[in-house]
Formats: sequence, structure tokens, C-alpha cells
Amino acid sequence: MSAVSLTGDPAEVGFDPRRLARIDGYFAAGVEDGRWPGRLILISRRGQVVHLSTCGNRDIAADLPVTPDTLFRIYSMSKPITSVVLMTLHEEGRLLLTDPVAMYLPDFADMRIYQGGPAVSPLTRPAAEPIRIWHLLTHTAGLTREFYHQSVVDEMYRAAGFDGPYPTGLDLAGCVERWVRLPLLFEPGSQWNYSVATDVLGRLIEVISGLPLDRFLAEPRCCQAATG
Repeated sequence: MSAVSLTGDPAEVGFDPRRLARIDGYFAAGVEDGRWPGRLILISRRGQVVHLSTCGNRDIAADLPVTPDTLFRIYSMSKPITSVVLMTLHEEGRLLLTDPVAMYLPDFADMRIYQGGPAVSPLTRPAAEPIRIWHLLTHTAGLTREFYHQSVVDEMYRAAGFDGPYPTGLDLAGCVERWVRLPLLFEPGSQWNYSVATDVLGRLIEVISGLPLDRFLAEPRCCQAATG
């Protein structure tokens, strides 16, 4: 792996160096109190690396420090890309963040909230608030994931076929059609819960753009927006 180093002045690309330093202070405190063993922060803009700092260990047992070329295993990186791409449609005036999702995906018009009972015969009530696009972006829509094993709704997701990899042969539209039939954990906007919300954003992109998500992501203007 090639060496990573600073290549630009943060002030020249619109950053305040003093405010960037606050990031280091926050994460250094997390290393010191044991919340995480080490950290690496790199910030770039307009092709320039303008902030680079390390702290703590990449290997605690061997007492090896984090270095600028330390590799980390990370997950869920499709989520920020999908969210940024959705925001390009917002910039074009093709949606508002306050729009009910049902404006574009009508099946979301009559969502229900789980109230009690077993997965096979749950008690539900109508949602008082619609799921809005900003709820999906912030994981406050009331949706969930199958791997929690913490609620009856999680169990219902598994029973619907989402116990591990998504069902074979089911595209994004098909997945959303199954999720929309399941009750929400809570009233949209009232709580936070990591969920399939970004998957639903992907389907929104398809409907609004008129293209499958992978094709829309391959559009040159889309790639430029997602990478900065």
C-alpha cells in the first residue's frame, strides 16, 4: 500500500484547521477511556488530503500503533453512497426531504405500528404519522433488521425470508414490497433504529430516476456527486 500523507492546506479547500483539531480531541478521548483501541482520521476534499491523524493501537496484544496505512475492516459503506445519491435528486428539485415516502411508493400509505402479540398474529394500530424521506435518511422510520433478535417485529422480518442474505431472486422492489407489509417498531420520527431504511432509499432512487439503482449509480453525474 502506498504511503498516505497530507497533500493540501485545509484552509484552501474551505476547512477551519482549528475545528478539524476538535475531531482529534474527541476521538483521542475515546482511545484513552477504552471505547476503542485506536483510530485513524483522514479528511480529503477536491483531491487533497487536508487532515490526517492517528492515535492508539491497531494491535493491542503486540502493542502496534495505528499508522497512516493501517487497514480497517468496515461495513455498510453502501449507505452513505446511497444517501448522498438520494440528495442529488433533492438538489435537482425532484423531491423534498419532508415528502411522505408514499408519494413515490404508494404501498407505504397505510403503515401500522406493532402493539403486542406473537409474530403469527400481531396486534397493530394505524400509524399517526407518515414515513417521510428524512426518516429513512436518519433511520427513524420505524423499520428494523432481522438480525437483532430483540423484538417480535425482528422475528417477522426473518419469517418473511430475510434471515441472512436477501431471498434469492428477489430484487429491490420485491424486498420493499415484503417490508411494507410488516408493522413498524414505533411511530415514524419518534425513535432511532438501524434498519433497512437505506434499502428503501435505493428503491426511491429507482422510482424517481426511472433507472435501476445500479444503472443510476453508474451515471457520470451520479458518481461525481457521490465522490465529492
